[in-house]
Amino acid sequence: MKTYKIYSLISFLVILSVLGCKDEFLDRQPQATLVAGNFPATQEEAIIATNGIYNTLRIWGIYSGGFPLIDIMTDEMVKGSNPGDGVQVLNFEDYSFTADDGNIETWYRTLYLGIRRSYLVLEKVPEIEMEPQLQNRLLGEARFLRSFFYFSLVQAFGDVPLVESSEAPNGLTRTDKETIYSEVIFPDLMFAIENLPEKSEYSDEDAGRITKGAARAMLARIHLYRGEFSDAATYALEVINSQQYDLEDEFQMAFRVATEHGQESVFEIGAIPENSFALGGNQYANTQGVRGTPNWGWGFGRPSYPWIEKMDNENDPRLEGSVIFLGDVIDGVTIQGDGTTPDTTYAEDGTTILQIETYNRKVYATGERNADRWGHNRRVIRYADVLLMAAEALNETGSSAQALIYLNEVRQRARANDDQILPDITTTDPNQLREIIYEERSRELAFEGLRYWDLIRTDRADDVLGPLGFETGKHELFPIPQSEINISEGEISQNPNWN
Repeated sequence: MKTYKIYSLISFLVILSVLGCKDEFLDRQPQATLVAGNFPATQEEAIIATNGIYNTLRIWGIYSGGFPLIDIMTDEMVKGSNPGDGVQVLNFEDYSFTADDGNIETWYRTLYLGIRRSYLVLEKVPEIEMEPQLQNRLLGEARFLRSFFYFSLVQAFGDVPLVESSEAPNGLTRTDKETIYSEVIFPDLMFAIENLPEKSEYSDEDAGRITKGAARAMLARIHLYRGEFSDAATYALEVINSQQYDLEDEFQMAFRVATEHGQESVFEIGAIPENSFALGGNQYANTQGVRGTPNWGWGFGRPSYPWIEKMDNENDPRLEGSVIFLGDVIDGVTIQGDGTTPDTTYAEDGTTILQIETYNRKVYATGERNADRWGHNRRVIRYADVLLMAAEALNETGSSAQALIYLNEVRQRARANDDQILPDITTTDPNQLREIIYEERSRELAFEGLRYWDLIRTDRADDVLGPLGFETGKHELFPIPQSEINISEGEISQNPNWN
């Protein structure tokens, strides 16, 4: 009998953690392992079950299988770490990975785990006698997260199986992604907008829960990626006009512990500094942390030298806020790096620099311990991204003058009161402005998992990523994990050119 393996380990039990320390519900250590059959049955259990969906966002494999593969596949990042470590990750730097890769399988299955947890809430919570406003809010959170998981799936894999309950039936096949958009993703986000509070309406102990603004921003992102610029502009402007968000005064403060769930955060994943997922940690930053001295992590995901050189040549202050260099002193600690990793790697001519040992500063979390990196809160959507989405969408819909307002707001913060650099953009020629906005996204949003999708949606992937190994007609989508095809006995087909 065929079984759908992504659910095989969680058919009867589901681990639901309540997270909160730092006055956040997402930062408590796990409290219980609960039987799913009659759970949730009370208002308190409904909250716990909803928190369990959020917990999926901290599982190591939720973002491209744990490693920052989506960034490593771009011109802005390379594998990093020790040259001999993580050879399987190197396969993504040069596009030699296959459908058998375990990182892709982990990513795919973790997204479906999140979907199953969402259904547990969506199926059970409507039956619970509880305060109606809270009930609708929990359902809104669950539907947002289900839409987030499904969008991640269709963006990466295209047509995927549409699971419609917490127990997936046998024989699932791929569903047209447009059906998933129309029947799940868009309705879920509209429901979230209608039923979720604004950010300011949550108490401190609920910091990090999904908001009305997060749902609007997610809709703006999805419509932008689909080339639906009018809708993208509408939802981005709704976020802006809500006056719930603002840029941090300094670029690098947008990623620091001091500004967690701060004014620039639209959608953020909370965590605490414990080097275990079970204890509330998130290994995303540990994977990319400084390797060697200090021992803050594995060192994967190194900012690429061409990107560094571009930023340095134009004196863009965001370089310092994005990259840790050897010799930097952070919180009194000198960054010495990994003794077995070359400080500088040269091409065969012995003079051309290919890469230098650096690390991603955007994932730095205050503290000297390795475990402190596990406490990094990953910012999934920042207000700066919303501003740039608005600028791009407005430019594409004939409102270039208005687009300049939001583009220049990002540049003004970036130049840090230095009028000699990053001057305001004044051109309203839509073709020129389009390229300027693209470049601004590269500078502002580097290493945040957006560059790869930006290049694909704007038809620039072949030009930019072709020299790295990207093949048009193949790498726009990742392969369906071969294990899933095998389990389905061929009912699930492979993406084009991956056989």
